[in-house]
Amino acid sequence: MPETNSLNITIRLLDAENTQLWDDYVSKHNNASIYHLSAWKGLIEKTFNHKCYYFYAVNEHNEICGVLPSVNLKSKLFGHYIVSMPFFNYGGVLADNQEITDSLNARLQQQGSESSVSHIQYREQTERKNSAIAVSTDKVNMVLTLPESADALGKLIGSKRRSQIKRPIREGVEHKIGGIELLDDFYSVFCQNMRDLGTPVYSKSFFKNIFATFSDNASLVVVYWQGKPVSTGFLIRYKDRMEIPWASTLSYANRISVNMYIYWQILSHAIESGCTEFDFGRSTIDAGTYKFKKQWGAEPQQCYWYHWVPEGGELPNLSPSNAKFDLAIKMWKKLPLSVANTLGPFLVKNLP
Repeated sequence: MPETNSLNITIRLLDAENTQLWDDYVSKHNNASIYHLSAWKGLIEKTFNHKCYYFYAVNEHNEICGVLPSVNLKSKLFGHYIVSMPFFNYGGVLADNQEITDSLNARLQQQGSESSVSHIQYREQTERKNSAIAVSTDKVNMVLTLPESADALGKLIGSKRRSQIKRPIREGVEHKIGGIELLDDFYSVFCQNMRDLGTPVYSKSFFKNIFATFSDNASLVVVYWQGKPVSTGFLIRYKDRMEIPWASTLSYANRISVNMYIYWQILSHAIESGCTEFDFGRSTIDAGTYKFKKQWGAEPQQCYWYHWVPEGGELPNLSPSNAKFDLAIKMWKKLPLSVANTLGPFLVKNLP
């Protein structure tokens, strides 16, 4: 049932009749990401069979004034919790003011208590004022303000990196930028790289469903060497920003600087497409991926990941850095690729 508070704000669960109103609100909000759009609800339910709680607030004029998307993940292995939003770097409330934000967060926390979750995680990009719940600031998103042309980008990165980009060209690499027709090549590289890192892989259906739902926003880049795909990136565009939530390169191709080549092509493509920002994704400050992204001119934008824990509860550590996962990661790296590809989707769908 809808709930009304003292602010004359009614909190409701999203239904099919109001998805356009939800998306209209998101599209006008300055802090919105593509992951706030309503279509992710159906996509995640279809792909992973997770329960989604998409709460929204309406005012006395029956106008949407705040939204909060979230997903309930539940498994015996990793526990029971809610995330806004899992699988990606962005989430949390979009609202007209702080009071509406507080009301939506309180409603999700009520849902968390009713569902007996261990915690709720909010993946936000702005710091909450006077927050009473714990926040993790271990990660940053690396974002590049794109220059007006690829030539300007070349001057920005300097001669050393330009020479690194040229080496794969001398080795005969080629690349393609396209859509779902490149998915098999993308997935072959992605699966092997994830296995080598000790990480379970998403099902191919997840990426197919993204293309089916966001055909105007998604694209793929694949680099070929000696006739085989060796490096790839999955790109998502929203408004004037392009991001790369998934990228993979086969280890043997690193020796010819394929990573430099593919990111040059991706950034050039973003510029030619009219984007003004490129989001390299999240990193830990001073880690290897952070330094790689920094050399392109990307600057860190702080991630604020807030965690609500019910009274008397304790926040579990689901980070790959958790020592209890060390053995599992080492064993996963040794699995035959076919086995890793079969088991991976059943595990990764319950990891945030």
